[in-house]
Amino acid sequence: MATIHPFKGLRPEKNMAEKITCLPYDVISTEEAREIGKANKKSFLHVIKPEIDLNHDVDLYSDEVYKKGRENLDNLIKLGNLIQDEEASLYVYSQIMGDHKQTGIVACCAVEEYLDNTIRKHEQTRKAKEDDRTKHVDALNANTGPVFLTYMADPDIDLLIKRLTKNKPEYDFTAENGVQHIFHIVNDQDDIKALVELFKDINILYIADGHHRSASAARVYEKRREDDDYKDKTEFKYFLSVLFPHNQMQILPYNRVVRDLNSMDQNTFLKKVSEKFFIEKMEETDNKTPLKRSSFTMYLKGTWYLLKYKKNLSEDPLKGLDVSIMQDYLLDPVLGIKDPSIDSRIDFIGGVHGSRGLERAVDSGDFIVAFNLYPTSILDLINVAEVRKFMPPKSTWFEPKLHSGIITHLLSD
Repeated sequence: MATIHPFKGLRPEKNMAEKITCLPYDVISTEEAREIGKANKKSFLHVIKPEIDLNHDVDLYSDEVYKKGRENLDNLIKLGNLIQDEEASLYVYSQIMGDHKQTGIVACCAVEEYLDNTIRKHEQTRKAKEDDRTKHVDALNANTGPVFLTYMADPDIDLLIKRLTKNKPEYDFTAENGVQHIFHIVNDQDDIKALVELFKDINILYIADGHHRSASAARVYEKRREDDDYKDKTEFKYFLSVLFPHNQMQILPYNRVVRDLNSMDQNTFLKKVSEKFFIEKMEETDNKTPLKRSSFTMYLKGTWYLLKYKKNLSEDPLKGLDVSIMQDYLLDPVLGIKDPSIDSRIDFIGGVHGSRGLERAVDSGDFIVAFNLYPTSILDLINVAEVRKFMPPKSTWFEPKLHSGIITHLLSD
């Protein structure tokens, strides 16, 4: 049974939504955020990446950074740019990116259900990143970015959401990247009750994106539940989420770029790769995007190659993933990249940048080879989560990204 919890959302004043909201903290660099923040003092980047308002040499994990984030959040509230709803509500958040549309319920989910695996994971977290978000949540006393959850689509929930989105939205704007954001408030008590009851019939929720945000919410919860000051409090037991049906998810590939050939020349490298993959040089007119599972395209020194895995796909839901095949049979044994989460020789480029993004990375001289992957499916993600395993790092790139600042959950009751 999945619990969704109405809450008093902290949101932009109606005419400020487009100016305040921004991409999430982990898809934009500090340098990029500084430039945006310099031009826009209202941007929520000042809250989720507060180092942009401090000296360039500041330790990103120092108390000074989190203190500045709290100060910036308080200022947006003090100026009336962010206003908290007076009654606990649910919300509906739609995004349109080209021909793709996804609509989800904004609610708080129970930390206990994250801990008991009602909310399932598919990715391991990194301690440094988890520590950072835990300090951020604790210092700001708020979930400033939602966890992206999915569930197996339910026709009754679909029907109710369709009715709730017929009314005029609170926000409707198109961000600079062309993604349209539409936001509805659900404050009718009968509608709230109906949604809460419908989700009680959803047995499992799955984290699509936001493993570190959910882990940090759990750590703050475990810290506070031992504190007498919080024994009669409620909100710290929940974390901000947006829940989308699985059949509306759009996953793009998360491609790999590598800085060197592990001390091999090009011919030796290609020979090693050919032990597990059929290799075919591609023509300039060929589509550089893999068209099916267990096939990859590779850009090496100005030339594209098609790679096809020689063996049949494993029936194991984890081993059969393209990201696992790439890791287990090429990146590790050939290029010596055993842990891509910490190896500085590898980097990752979201599929939204396409094949041209991979070419630019290699042609710049920063990398020597790039691999274009077939995207992981949402059912792949669910199957891995069901067997309690973890995908390799950077297995999925969800688009569009949920904007931060469109709603915040305060942990004070």
